[in-house]
Amino acid sequence: MGRLSLIIFLSVFLLAFDYYCFKAILAVFKNWAPRTKRLFSMVWWAYTSFLVVGIFCSIYLNLFLSVRAVIMVAFFLTVGCKCVMLPFLLIDDLRRAFIKLIRWRKKAQPKDQAQAALTAIPGEPISRSAFIVKAGLLTASVPLASLSWGIVSGAYDYKIKRKTIILPNLPKAFDGIRMGQISDIHSGSFYNQKAVNGGVDMLLAEKTDFIFFTGDLVNDMASEMRNYQDIFTRVKAPLGVYSTLGNHDYGDYHFGKAPSPAKAKNLQDVIKTHKLMGWDLLMNENRRLKVDGEEIGILGIENWGMGRFPKYGRMDLAVKNTDDLPVKLLLSHDPSHWRGQVLEQYPQIDIMFSGHTHGMQFGVRTEHFQWSPVQYIYKEWAGLYQEQKQQLYVNVGYGFLGYPGRVGILPEITIFEFKRA
Repeated sequence: MGRLSLIIFLSVFLLAFDYYCFKAILAVFKNWAPRTKRLFSMVWWAYTSFLVVGIFCSIYLNLFLSVRAVIMVAFFLTVGCKCVMLPFLLIDDLRRAFIKLIRWRKKAQPKDQAQAALTAIPGEPISRSAFIVKAGLLTASVPLASLSWGIVSGAYDYKIKRKTIILPNLPKAFDGIRMGQISDIHSGSFYNQKAVNGGVDMLLAEKTDFIFFTGDLVNDMASEMRNYQDIFTRVKAPLGVYSTLGNHDYGDYHFGKAPSPAKAKNLQDVIKTHKLMGWDLLMNENRRLKVDGEEIGILGIENWGMGRFPKYGRMDLAVKNTDDLPVKLLLSHDPSHWRGQVLEQYPQIDIMFSGHTHGMQFGVRTEHFQWSPVQYIYKEWAGLYQEQKQQLYVNVGYGFLGYPGRVGILPEITIFEFKRA
């Protein structure tokens, strides 16, 4: 199914879903005056039309980021609330169907008990159907409140995560060295330059020795960095800033997977942006980080992900001429690469740094507990993991994609201290 066909299918599905919710609400509030019903209908379908047209325009037109943000906010809030309400509507319809089945089997009259169950019971202030649907409306207000708060408060609420990494083979000169990591900037989603700049201030205040950026600088287009390149140019460290590409940086989701001149130019513009910011972009290659005559390896590969995600990465090139290095740090955007290739084929990699999952921008994360729906997709999705002598750290991202906010899983700046023991 092509991209346009998929979007049309989803639009038709959402319209049918919308009509189902609309009819249920009108059935409950049947005592509204005709004028009120007409007004409600006009507002409902005008808003639905705005969402459908807005989504198409966001995908196919070069809208201002602020306009696109408003559309995406409205879309996620609306669909989220209706999805929460849907089970209540289905329960009520199943209840009605069950009662109608009983009435049919008993060949009951209109005033019998089955009919009474479908209408308000004398003396009750509300019918069963109205109670169920209104309960659904009330419950739907919970995600409306939480998702709204996630936009207002969570999108730019940067949190510092501190981790000590034990590497037994770490040279003495590197004992206690500090590194910062950010990931998944997704500049095309930003709409608040001041807040983004504040997050960079937080990173720089940590005064780390070197910094990793683990991919997804943009959503699709290099031009999305136009208003943010100067901000991220400020990201500097004495021993350098090292970066890699993520799945969104190639433009596959905008231009398609087939090669084209426009797609190739866009990728070169993304690569050029890393260079202009002073970041050392590692494209299936490595660097030797030297301190007081001792060295460790920094390896970076292009995106390599399990399943439908692109496998542009070449580990055979990245590890070339690194056998003599006592410690090897790998930048690889997608954490599924760790289990899909690194653990089995590259035991010399001491620790891999990733992003990609965003923690689904929704869940619970405390010092000793974390949960998100994304854990049913990715076994390693946030924080530090270890298997045998190899480690993986997954950063949940600096930016956001799709839903313009975060609930529970807040944007992350990670500060590592490397120790020998």
